[in-house]
Amino acid sequence: MQKLALLLVAVFLVLPGPHAAAQDNIGHDRHRHHHNPKHPTEVPTPARFVTSRASDVVLPLPEEKDAFVFAVFGDRTGGPVDGVKVLADAVRDVNLLEPDLVMTVGDLINGYNTTPAWLEQMREYKEIMNELRCPWFPVAGNHDVYWRGEGRPPEEHEANYEMHFGPLWYAFRHKNCWFIALYSDEANPETGERNFNKPECQRMSDEQFSWLKDTLRKAADADHIFLFLHHPRWLGGQYGDDWDKVHRALVAAGNVTAVFAGHIHRMRYDPKDGIEYVTLATVGGGQGETVPQAGWLHQYHLVTVRKQQVALAALPVGEVMDVREITGQFADECARLVAAAPRFDGPLTLGADGTVSQEFKVTINNPTSRQADFTITPDSADLRWLFSPDHTHAIIEPGGSRQLTFRARRAGDSIDALLRTPDLVLHADVLMPGHRYAMPERRIAIPLNLDAVPPPLAATPDLALHLSGTDALRLAPGEVTIPDGPFTVECWINADSFSSRIGIISRAENSEWGLFVNNGRPHMAVHLSGRYIRAESQTPLKTGQWHHLAGVFDGKEVRMYVDGVLRARTAGQGPRTANRRPILIGADPNSDNAPMSFFRGSMDSVRISSGAVYTGETFSPSRRLTPAENTLLLLNMDALFGRSPWTETPDGRARPIGTLVGSPVLVPAE
Repeated sequence: MQKLALLLVAVFLVLPGPHAAAQDNIGHDRHRHHHNPKHPTEVPTPARFVTSRASDVVLPLPEEKDAFVFAVFGDRTGGPVDGVKVLADAVRDVNLLEPDLVMTVGDLINGYNTTPAWLEQMREYKEIMNELRCPWFPVAGNHDVYWRGEGRPPEEHEANYEMHFGPLWYAFRHKNCWFIALYSDEANPETGERNFNKPECQRMSDEQFSWLKDTLRKAADADHIFLFLHHPRWLGGQYGDDWDKVHRALVAAGNVTAVFAGHIHRMRYDPKDGIEYVTLATVGGGQGETVPQAGWLHQYHLVTVRKQQVALAALPVGEVMDVREITGQFADECARLVAAAPRFDGPLTLGADGTVSQEFKVTINNPTSRQADFTITPDSADLRWLFSPDHTHAIIEPGGSRQLTFRARRAGDSIDALLRTPDLVLHADVLMPGHRYAMPERRIAIPLNLDAVPPPLAATPDLALHLSGTDALRLAPGEVTIPDGPFTVECWINADSFSSRIGIISRAENSEWGLFVNNGRPHMAVHLSGRYIRAESQTPLKTGQWHHLAGVFDGKEVRMYVDGVLRARTAGQGPRTANRRPILIGADPNSDNAPMSFFRGSMDSVRISSGAVYTGETFSPSRRLTPAENTLLLLNMDALFGRSPWTETPDGRARPIGTLVGSPVLVPAE
């Protein structure tokens, strides 16, 4: 009991220290933006909280009071006929959430027709909505009641609506809350005209207004009253000012919490006098998606109701994930699918002038136990590539494959600075009973045979690769393999500026190696036997001046040379800690293999070699490095092939390698 007494008086305090550090790691305070106070809680008692462990921490429990959730759907109509697919997706989403009920705000069908077409659309809508696991409630909009065509009755489709959907206005009680559906498309009582663009046609009849006031009185003891109609008349404009009298009645009631409408196909929130006026976008209606994140999208609202407050949230249609569908097997199969590489029957052969005219085949596999719907698109940023077909679709059965044929064409005299290599872009959806699961888009380089393409000559004047501080060159894992043991990394750099940490050539991430310049002082770090061995020069480099940097590991020590002079050496030996990260030139890879710690300036003659190329205290570095028998990479930056520089190899067979990140450019090496 003494322990329980301590629990009863315990409080939570916001402490500095780790909490402040966590806030710094977030980088924003959006999670501190609240609309409502915290929910009431209760101190845990043995009747509701049990444990066999001792702790002074109090875990407050939620109050055991009723709360519930309802959903609101926006307009279905004004869009294409197959917009009902979006409505069906919204039904699928909401069935996973299982609210108490679903409200609508009108424009349920496309309408603007005669009875036969109206009935067909009504049946389609109701068939979809009746798949909801909870009750749903209609609201009439202009598309639901306006008549177009011969034989127009005075009430237009009102009779059809009330026969098949329900009353034009009604109310019901649920968990001490009242839900009121209003009708905002009554005809002009004098002319019979229905027109939502004329204020005189947007007036609530005396009959409906009298009924509304009676209903508000009947709901006087409710915790909340929610109203639903099609037209957001409170916005004024073409709606005129008739809503003012309605608003006064709602305010006088004292317990009207929110009013929901649609029609304008975008979200809006316009609170007034303590009433939350909420306009929804669409669930299949015409949607221009002007700014989706600002409310122009297919979405629905979820409203969580507690006695003291309500919470409002909008969910994009199709974004709810089915926990029960994502089994371990399914997730693993999706991972295998995105890792499955397409198989090409061979490379595209470029002529000496860049000409291509060749058919190629590619085989796509589906390693999952479900059908997969693929879209395959040959693509290049170089518009001189032509492919036929320009894309194709394939539904591949579980465990199956499909071979596809394309023809590639490219004109001659086109090996220039605008050349870009082609990719195969793969989109895939795995088809499950409740959802199409979209896989990440993949771009796979179409293999090229460049044997006929002459390598570039030494540039005159000499060129270098200029990096702006947000650029890099990325060598994918496996493009350059450095055997364990001695190796050398070197380059020429001309820095525009230095910062506290710059990656010059690196694949370091608690492993491997990196050549860095920190605060102008270069160092080489090699991860040996579980720790970094680092040799750092204490003499800072100068900006605006070319420097040769060479990091050497000879098996016994790490050495740092600057302009041919040994500046630092640190003993260390053992196996190098390997990884499968990219090599970045002009940056350092982070834990996600993305570049960081960028270099700003020009780089030239980047060479990686097996073995210790330099020994002793000094040597004379060549301004243009040449390939040797142990050269693994040599970039003299004479030209680019698309987004790749050429590497020179000991056998004289130069080839493009790596991919530029950002927008590096070749500039004169002044």
